[in-house]
Amino acid sequence: MRTNKHKKNFLLLVCMLCINFVFGQKAYTLDECIQAALTNNVRIKNADNELEMAKQEKQKAFTNYFPNINATGAGFIADKGLVQMELAPNQNISTLKNGITGGIGASLPLFTGGQIVNGNQLAKVGIEVKRLQRNLSDNEVSLTTEQYFWQIVKLEEKLKTLSKVEILLKQLMNDVEAAVQAGVVTRNDLLQVQLRQNETKSNRLQLENALSVAQSMLAQYTGLAADTLKIEFSMNDQLPLRPDSLYRDPELALEQTHEYALLQQNVKASRLEYKMAVGKNLPTIAIGGGYVYHNFLPKDQRFWTGFATISLPLTGWWGGSHSIKKQKLQVRNTENQLTDQGELLIIRMKNAWNGVNEAYEQMKISRLSIEQSTENLRLNTDYYKAGTCTMSDLLNAQTMYQQSCDKYVETYTDYELKKREYLQVTGRN
Repeated sequence: MRTNKHKKNFLLLVCMLCINFVFGQKAYTLDECIQAALTNNVRIKNADNELEMAKQEKQKAFTNYFPNINATGAGFIADKGLVQMELAPNQNISTLKNGITGGIGASLPLFTGGQIVNGNQLAKVGIEVKRLQRNLSDNEVSLTTEQYFWQIVKLEEKLKTLSKVEILLKQLMNDVEAAVQAGVVTRNDLLQVQLRQNETKSNRLQLENALSVAQSMLAQYTGLAADTLKIEFSMNDQLPLRPDSLYRDPELALEQTHEYALLQQNVKASRLEYKMAVGKNLPTIAIGGGYVYHNFLPKDQRFWTGFATISLPLTGWWGGSHSIKKQKLQVRNTENQLTDQGELLIIRMKNAWNGVNEAYEQMKISRLSIEQSTENLRLNTDYYKAGTCTMSDLLNAQTMYQQSCDKYVETYTDYELKKREYLQVTGRN
């Protein structure tokens, strides 16, 4: 009696642990998975770092407006004076055997051919480029997360369908075994059912392994715990709404896309680089001043200085002219790329919209196929009981039912992914 009591307590403890584990699992929605990926994925972290680096580069470029300040100092000692004077025969004076000098000076550029101004503008463009690239990374990470999510949904739904088929096969096995014992049907029918059961076992192993891999991939991509990862989604019999409300005119949507905005920034950057190339061949004007100290003379000397400078890169004109021409051609290339890629983006939008509509129609057909295959299975079940169809006919009907259910979940998930792709290509997240 004590042994039985211990067994009961042990089983109760196991059940409680299982209940706690189940309730401890967090079921993540699609939006929650995407948000986790946007927070934890390494690609997003790197994109954030790239954006911060661009901001630091902008701050560095701004310091070019500040005066250039430098301090210098020197000291020397010699075995004899640096200045030798002969006052009379056999009467020499040697001075400057040692001394120190130092100073601090500052220069402020007044005109640099626009290089400082354009350099700061270029740094601003660099920030905008990295921001747009960050947005593109968000889109790609969101799409990849959604692909993993719907892959899990697809595999789980296929397992649900497989479970239904397994129940049908088990019921059929019981009926056929009884019929064989009664001598109503041959053993061949029983063997066919057994073979089909073996196929379902093999399919289950494949689906469960694929599901485990998909869950691990989603967990790694989103930074969630793989051992507790569970998604919250269940398909129903209702078809999703038509995608008509999602449509955007491609010409109007073009300006809203991150890809097109990035192309525009590339054009802007190339034009600024052209201006900077021209500025390198223009005069540079600066003013400055400083403070100097030295003790070379019997009395220490301290004084202030001021100056203005102008420089003109005469010899740089030869190579500079070629650099300017090269940069001008680069501007034309980026402008051509803007036009060409803009046209391709419009084509992508149109193709994506066609893909959304095709996916929806495929889903409708698949949904209708489920209804037809379900009725076909019901009829063949009745026909087999009545002895008017063979076991092969009945098993084929079960297969068609399973295939139609699998096809529906495949077209359903494909439709959801196509919607995401269309939203992104038209500038919406």
